[in-house]
Amino acid sequence: MLLKIESLAEMLNLTLFDNDFYSLLLRLGINFIFITIVIRYIYYPIAKRKDYLFTYFLIGTITFFLCFGLKKLDIDTGMGLGLFAIFGIIRYRTDAIEIKEMTYLFVIIGLSVVNSLASNKISLAEMGTINVSVVLLTYGLEYVWMVKHETRKTIVYERIELILPENQIEMMADLKLRTGLPINRFEVGKINFLDDTAQVRIFYYADEATLSDYHNE
Repeated sequence: MLLKIESLAEMLNLTLFDNDFYSLLLRLGINFIFITIVIRYIYYPIAKRKDYLFTYFLIGTITFFLCFGLKKLDIDTGMGLGLFAIFGIIRYRTDAIEIKEMTYLFVIIGLSVVNSLASNKISLAEMGTINVSVVLLTYGLEYVWMVKHETRKTIVYERIELILPENQIEMMADLKLRTGLPINRFEVGKINFLDDTAQVRIFYYADEATLSDYHNE
């Protein structure tokens, strides 16, 4: 059976096996370990978004295979930059996502590209340093430096007489009482004098970041 497969590969001018296969397995393992740390153990405990877990894992894996395959063609720097342009042009035709989720997406794509396109001039120690540095920086920003997450909500406020600058203290007290949230600041958005309402963005600190409705305004 193996001889038949080898004969078929020779007829089609295809290589059945080469030493790059071991490089593929090693790089794939390294990439999977580090993107799993970023996605499952840094991002997910805070965001709790399973839909983004699906997206990040698949995009990271497909990006890795795509770049590793193109690497065999000895692509130049221009081709590499064109690859990133593809991701910029072909965007998901869905609702706008938060900038934080977009940043995590770029981190996953960046790690996958580095792990797949690193040449023989870059040692495993150097590649490991790059991955570890990104993971440590992401963890530090999420769990050490930015322990408190400023969450925002948009509400429709009917006590329009309190939106005057001189009534800000009274308005802050009213918002805290009615929402029960530890509001640290607020912004007055659109004002509708026809029905005497205003859109107010309230900002408060939470232990876990929640999805904002800011972009829906």
